[in-house]
Amino acid sequence: MESGHSGVRQLRYLPAVGSPYGVEVMDLAALRSMDARRRRALPQRPDFHVLALIGSGTGSHEADFSGYRLGAGSAVWIRPGMVHRWSDIDACDGPLVLFRPGFLPGFSAEEATAPACWHMDDQRLELALLAAEHLAREHRAAVRAPSPASPALLSHLLAALLLRALPDTPAPTDAARAGRGATEVFRAYRDAVEEHFATWHRVADYARTLGYDVRTLTRATRAAAGTGAKTFLDQRILLEAKRLLAHTDLPVTACARRLGFRDLGNFTTFFRRQAGTPPAAWRAAYGGAYGAAGAEGT
Repeated sequence: MESGHSGVRQLRYLPAVGSPYGVEVMDLAALRSMDARRRRALPQRPDFHVLALIGSGTGSHEADFSGYRLGAGSAVWIRPGMVHRWSDIDACDGPLVLFRPGFLPGFSAEEATAPACWHMDDQRLELALLAAEHLAREHRAAVRAPSPASPALLSHLLAALLLRALPDTPAPTDAARAGRGATEVFRAYRDAVEEHFATWHRVADYARTLGYDVRTLTRATRAAAGTGAKTFLDQRILLEAKRLLAHTDLPVTACARRLGFRDLGNFTTFFRRQAGTPPAAWRAAYGGAYGAAGAEGT
């Protein structure tokens, strides 16, 4: 791949000493104390999950080109690969949970459909904070005195926290109930898209590799993510295109090549159809703000 200046800091999961469990619990105050240079306010792309609950205070956050105001009751869930920045959390307090992909098997639908930020009412916030404190205490106990049960306990407590904090979803329809058995199919498709979206642009390529037909992938994706398999794939390609345009100084032609488009015309047609504007115009509108923020951190 071509090299290009990138304003996005790549964050790898590095467990704390004595905590090999794939999950770590801290708080926003600890994040601030470890980040005297305020690099948290610059674009970053973790390869792990980040879950924050705002117990008090106000601030702001940005994730993949959307800005969010934070206040008591706000929840933030950054999934691996998302580009985000803590625009302003100087006055925010609350727990911060980091965990590796795969630490919670079976949560693929929630990962795909949960927003990056949402708000909880007072009762839900109180219970979510209690769940986070329970997880934090069990995590400290596991670090001090590990036991064979520690990984399972931490996994169950994290699942309970997410289930408590996630926004309510509508009652499942008959179609959704019928699609519950397709979760594994969707997970396989989602993982394959994440690995190959820069080279495979047809659902048929994934169907052939995974051993399903296109209709099976479409039904499973619609049941889990609420959209068809082709739309899911196109949205993933579009998101990466926006990230490249906003956070690197690569020419548009080079961005197109990175994403598997044979020529600039095909890429421009795809981007205009998906985003409603040509890639150069989108970069001019969004790349300046994000690119300038990223350039400060290099």
